[in-house]
Amino acid sequence: MNKNAVKIKSISAKDFIKLNHSKMHIVDLREKELVSLHPFTKALNFPFSQIWSDIDNIPNDKPVYIFCHSGEISIEVTRILEDRGYNATNIEGGYQAISKTLLQNPVYLDLKEEKCPGIIIQTADAINEMFDGQHLIIEATEESFIPDIAVWCERTGNKLISVYTDSKVVHAEIEKKSFSEEKQFKMFADKNDKTFIVFSGDLDKVISAFIIANGAVAMGRKVTMFFTFWGLSVLRKPKKFFIKKSFIERLFSFMLPKGTKDLKLSKMNMGGFGAKMIRYIMKNKGVGSLEYLVENSESIIKNILKRKKWYT
Repeated sequence: MNKNAVKIKSISAKDFIKLNHSKMHIVDLREKELVSLHPFTKALNFPFSQIWSDIDNIPNDKPVYIFCHSGEISIEVTRILEDRGYNATNIEGGYQAISKTLLQNPVYLDLKEEKCPGIIIQTADAINEMFDGQHLIIEATEESFIPDIAVWCERTGNKLISVYTDSKVVHAEIEKKSFSEEKQFKMFADKNDKTFIVFSGDLDKVISAFIIANGAVAMGRKVTMFFTFWGLSVLRKPKKFFIKKSFIERLFSFMLPKGTKDLKLSKMNMGGFGAKMIRYIMKNKGVGSLEYLVENSESIIKNILKRKKWYT
């Protein structure tokens, strides 16, 4: 046998999980039944039993990393793809090695300074970037985190391994798990979507709306927010734009707040001092600012849509 013919690029599971996976295609050669039991959401599934008819559908615009269940079949497929001009790399040991490595490399999240809904939001963001089977270890000081994380795990399908309090610090360990297609459809069919109508431009009311909305999105709910009347001030840009308006329209534009930082309290505004006070208290208590909540609501929706494709 020609030894040069069997040489292919390979990588250990430990080194593989450290890579930037957005810059590659990951190909899972396991059969669909096995994938449904132990999913790997970042991978494209091309079952080995169908690989000869589907091989031309494997994308070639990025490096391709390939794994099977134990690492034997993927060697042959990697060689074939290399012969076809792919930048292909075999993951040694396959899914068995990957899952074992993930258990040995948990993700740690220090949320002791965070308050709700920031804790749940950051938990959701962290889980989204992890692999199925990988563990997330969280430390928090918010007492409500204990019931909140239990409900969040139940709602999102992730497994709560343990949660306990030690010296006023809540320790939680979560295993990332993906829902089966059947459960995904059931979740989508549940009448638990949320709709918010923001028709006030008062800082305290807008903060409340975004705290609840962010928490609902992080819990896996589909959230819609409508802005109308004075609520439209929330969406205004601080920067001036030259748009043709009537005299009345220009007058309203001058009097209305320009974005979130201009919003006033509904009571005890005290010439803007009250708004500054509530922002100061929120910051000291570890509660995200309104600007953070607005910006984060967009990013967390994108993450959840990415993770749960049935929404699209």
